[in-house]
Amino acid sequence: MMSAGRLCAADVTSGIKRLSYSTGRTLDLSGIFPPIATPFLEDESIAYDKLEENLKKWSKIPFKGYVVQGSNGEYPFLTPAERVDMVKRVKALIPKDKLLISGSACESTRQTIEMTNAMEEAGADAVLVLCPSYFKASMTLSALTEYFNSVADGSKVPVILYNMPANTGIDMTAPLITSLASHPNIIGLKDSGGDITKMATVVKNTKHLSFQVVAGSTGFLLPALLVGCTGGINGLANILGEEVCQVYQLFQESRLKEAVQLHHNLVTPNSLVTRELGVPAMKAALDYMGLYGGPCRRPLQPLTSEEMRRVRDAFKAAGYGPNK
Repeated sequence: MMSAGRLCAADVTSGIKRLSYSTGRTLDLSGIFPPIATPFLEDESIAYDKLEENLKKWSKIPFKGYVVQGSNGEYPFLTPAERVDMVKRVKALIPKDKLLISGSACESTRQTIEMTNAMEEAGADAVLVLCPSYFKASMTLSALTEYFNSVADGSKVPVILYNMPANTGIDMTAPLITSLASHPNIIGLKDSGGDITKMATVVKNTKHLSFQVVAGSTGFLLPALLVGCTGGINGLANILGEEVCQVYQLFQESRLKEAVQLHHNLVTPNSLVTRELGVPAMKAALDYMGLYGGPCRRPLQPLTSEEMRRVRDAFKAAGYGPNK
């Protein structure tokens, strides 16, 4: 595990003295990271043997690392102990040269800091932190600024901001992100909102910092790379990891025509397993493609037979089928 960092001198904000961590390091977020699904059995217990099977198959794909407890991991439905245990299990199963990023968001600042450092102890190299949203109307600019800065102060590993307006109802603005980027322990942003103009603005405004923006969906991965984003944390990479990595590699080699063609081929399958039908479709597609998806935890519902047909047809039409 990497060094936990050092405790810095107290800073003073609004008259309140607080101790803060500065890890004194950043991480290279270039490349593709799949936000992996949490595999469940029919009784909704975690299928750790299936997790290991999936990771063995993913190990053949040139991922930069893995994200655990992202939205695809159904983290709101896991107990705190399960969330930490998933990180421990994945850390033990992946090569040492692969980064492990863990979602650590909770609703309160205190809980998020505690979970963040539990994730560090479990083996996470960085944490992905979502906006608190239960009291959405109270999540003002000052509240969000204080939340993220406090979490970054208290975290022993680097923090990656996570903008997911479809789930939280809060769309972080470019000025807010740019301001937070100046914190030495906030190293990047996963943006799932799809606003390319905002991503480009953040990239431009943080060029002088060691701050990286990654695309939160394959649907806009290529445009995001074109405006200076460094990679992607993409749900579709769970299912079509080789192809998503190929989009990234083609861009790196300036083979843009081929990258565009491949990107177009991934758009419809991606939409179905993310924006349209969500995690149940993601898991159904994993099963269809020869990995393990399994059921979701309730209250998420399994796909209907018609929805299953749509998923299979979309992958078939794009030229992708089972590979068991």
